[in-house]
Amino acid sequence: MVMIASADDAALCRGATRRNFAQLTAGHLLSLPAAVALLLLFVAPTIAIFGIALTDWQLGADDLSFIGLKNFRALLVDPDFYQSLRNSVVYTLLVLPATVCLGLAVALLIESGRSFRAFYRAAHFLPVMATMAAMAISWEALLHPTIGLLTQALASLGVPTTNWLKNQHTVLPALAAIGIWQNFGYAMVLFLAGLKVIPPDLYEAAAVDGADSAFDRLRTVTLPMLGPTTMFVTIIITLRSLEVFDTVSIITQGGPEKASEVLLYTLYTESFSYLRTGYGAAITVVFLLMVTSLMLLQTRIMDRRVHYA
Repeated sequence: MVMIASADDAALCRGATRRNFAQLTAGHLLSLPAAVALLLLFVAPTIAIFGIALTDWQLGADDLSFIGLKNFRALLVDPDFYQSLRNSVVYTLLVLPATVCLGLAVALLIESGRSFRAFYRAAHFLPVMATMAAMAISWEALLHPTIGLLTQALASLGVPTTNWLKNQHTVLPALAAIGIWQNFGYAMVLFLAGLKVIPPDLYEAAAVDGADSAFDRLRTVTLPMLGPTTMFVTIIITLRSLEVFDTVSIITQGGPEKASEVLLYTLYTESFSYLRTGYGAAITVVFLLMVTSLMLLQTRIMDRRVHYA
């Protein structure tokens, strides 16, 4: 009897092993197309960029030479690179806090209301869905120094006006205002989703503990429970701000005097206008490393302050 039981157990083990192997094989086969697409669309181009950055290749040239870190050494002494890096950082510092705060404020206002919620959500989310090229042209018309609707409205209120997009001191804040207008609807939708999952019981418990005012409920319940959403919104808006290109390319072309030239626009001009593809690839590598390091640092810092439950 013991021998029969042992034989049955061994057969069951072999059957379970075959089933596990079949499931594992099926899983690998099903994930193979996604893995190949990931390799071709992300991993291979990234490796190619690192390789091109070590050469002197010019776009359209038939040959290239390995020059090592010469492109990166040139970056370290290039004042235009530092100017575009500074502009990208300033633009992000202007767009990020305003977008997060405005998106949260609008989300709280919409969630506290009882009517026209769908209309307000759609109206504020519209800039996210709109084509940025068309919107950039519209903003250029609005900010026109003489016939621009926004300029005329400010002038009628007695606010000093200027040629916003041709003034070195105002062009970057003007582009940042467009970026805030473009992104805050996206932040609003994410915050609305985060507000939906906060249990109502927490507000009732907070009221029992003495959190009667709206500010107390916001401080003790809403903001702590929105920690994961806030972290996600901050990372996404930071990435979108660092990747700004459309408005700069269409409206200012980096001017005046490179006052609005950002990293991606510098990358574009070096690679496709001056055909210095190897140098442009070096800028891409620096940009990729900078963004990756910033995201890891931001996630590490914010994750310590996030409440997941």
